[in-house]
Amino acid sequence: MNCTISTSIKFAIITSIFFYICFAISIIFVLFFYLLSFFNLIQDQQSINLIGTASRWCERISDNVFREPINTISNIGFMAIGLYLAYVISNDKHKNNINHFTGINSISIIYVIAVIFLGPGAMLMHGTNTEWGNWVDNLSMIMFIVIPWLYNILLMRKKSINNFLYTYIILIFLYGFFRGLYGWELGINLNVFGVSIGLWIISEFLYHFWSPLMRIASGFIGFFVMMIFGMNLTDIFNNFSEYWWILLFWLPGLLANTKPFTKRSIKWFIFGSIAYYFAFSVWLTGVPDHPSCNPDSLIQAHGLWHLLSAIACLFFFYHYRSQTLIK
Repeated sequence: MNCTISTSIKFAIITSIFFYICFAISIIFVLFFYLLSFFNLIQDQQSINLIGTASRWCERISDNVFREPINTISNIGFMAIGLYLAYVISNDKHKNNINHFTGINSISIIYVIAVIFLGPGAMLMHGTNTEWGNWVDNLSMIMFIVIPWLYNILLMRKKSINNFLYTYIILIFLYGFFRGLYGWELGINLNVFGVSIGLWIISEFLYHFWSPLMRIASGFIGFFVMMIFGMNLTDIFNNFSEYWWILLFWLPGLLANTKPFTKRSIKWFIFGSIAYYFAFSVWLTGVPDHPSCNPDSLIQAHGLWHLLSAIACLFFFYHYRSQTLIK
């Protein structure tokens, strides 16, 4: 009895202060990041040598506080959306055991923190133009993108939240370690971010249309996703050693052995997908060799990519928040 009361008190305390903790840490990060950048304590010689040239995301590299000012500041969008989500779940009156995106729980906390961290991650990359900043940026992207498909698979295997947490932590640790050693594709031609987008959409189809046949056929949806993002299937099959990871498209079907007992409204997923695809289309234009690239413009395509992606994170949150029990 006393243990139950103690747990309830701890939960109430965490619920009441979670938003304020996130807000305080975000403010502290921004202040420290600004000061460290102002005194040139986190830039390296390589980034200094690039001053005056166009970055790989179009914006001209500056000798001001941030190397890419617009591409850096625009990441405030992720932090603002993440803090809003922290406020929402902190103010939910009742804990919903069916919906893990309602109230304070392990999964809602991880999602909110991942969205917030997308901001500092990209800030450190664009603000410093360093390899370690690039590592943090990549890590923040993976911390977010693996959540949806892992969560979908969790629901279709009826495993505990602890299974989700252990798997998530192990994946993030392994990615961070091998990304540091071997770079973006981990030394094995594996684009974890790109593959995770495919796994996410595949797992969403399985969640909504689960059947034994769909488990087998679901992997082919990944090829449709690749075509949407401009990839040529002929090139993929002609270069299988480079694109071997297409075999992972059958992972959700292999693991999703149980029909989910919950349902979601599809409208928020559609809104999120439109926002993200629009963001991706803008992202393609934010490179030096694109005709619309103006390195000195206050409107940078990559900055818009950050803001639109942040909005997509908001829509996807409401998608998972719409989850209810199938009656």
